[in-house]
Amino acid sequence: MSREYQVAIDCADPHRLNRFWAELMGYEIEHHDAGIRAVVAAGYTTMDDAFEEDGELWWKSAAACRDTDGTNRLLFQQVPEAKTVKNRVHLDVRVGDERDAVIARCLELGATRLWEGRQGPHTWVTMADPEGNEFCIS
Repeated sequence: MSREYQVAIDCADPHRLNRFWAELMGYEIEHHDAGIRAVVAAGYTTMDDAFEEDGELWWKSAAACRDTDGTNRLLFQQVPEAKTVKNRVHLDVRVGDERDAVIARCLELGATRLWEGRQGPHTWVTMADPEGNEFCIS
């Protein structure tokens, strides 16, 4: 039996991280305008929980992106505290021969190169996204 899951990432600015990770992963940013309008109209929330940009409503405290077939999803949720220690869980992004180009693009998008790792013939570069969350490119 297969399971469907999402990875939820705590952050200060969910929309900035969502754009970063959507670009890195080739994912599509989710649009929730109709859903936000529906839950506001039903009285489950108010417009205080959303903001408008380019005529579209977005949640203030969350953003998400998913792969093109809709199976894998990253959810970014705003939390009040800042990241203070190394992640206990991180993403390994395998890009093969495109590694150097992907690393360069990550740096352009605001990532930081932290260190290089090796285990036998396998090598990777550990990086941090714009809010300091570690991830590896191999």
